[in-house]
Amino acid sequence: MTIRKRLEALQLSLPVPRKPAFSYQAVVVDQGLAWVSGQLPWQGDSMDLVHTGCLGAAVDLDSGMACARACVLNGLSVLEDALGDLDQVQRVIKVVGFVASAPSFSDQPAVIDAASGLLIDVFGELGRHARSAVGVAALPRGAPVEIELVVRCN
Repeated sequence: MTIRKRLEALQLSLPVPRKPAFSYQAVVVDQGLAWVSGQLPWQGDSMDLVHTGCLGAAVDLDSGMACARACVLNGLSVLEDALGDLDQVQRVIKVVGFVASAPSFSDQPAVIDAASGLLIDVFGELGRHARSAVGVAALPRGAPVEIELVVRCN
């Protein structure tokens, strides 16, 4: 089954790939690895984020998890744009998740696990990866979550 068909079976669609707002590339492919720059939880093709604010304050755990999944979908969108199609992905290697966190919030791994679960749903065993879940004071544009991906590709 192609990745596009798997996305359809999961009732997921990829948004239009976003162009970087600043001086960087959304994806850099080098020596068989694709490095996906940090992706924010954009709401589909709109200019709105799914949520804004910090986990443990304005954003609850379920909303943070929804943001993590949106970040992955945005990441897959720019990755597909760079590679031509997602069937070029041989393995998800690493996920780095940043979670804007109130001082007492410590469930960053649970937030980023939503991203991990989505990648496993999409890529099967090839979606299992190493991961970091990091709490930070703030993220660009007030986003609660930002996610980077590294994948091995053809």
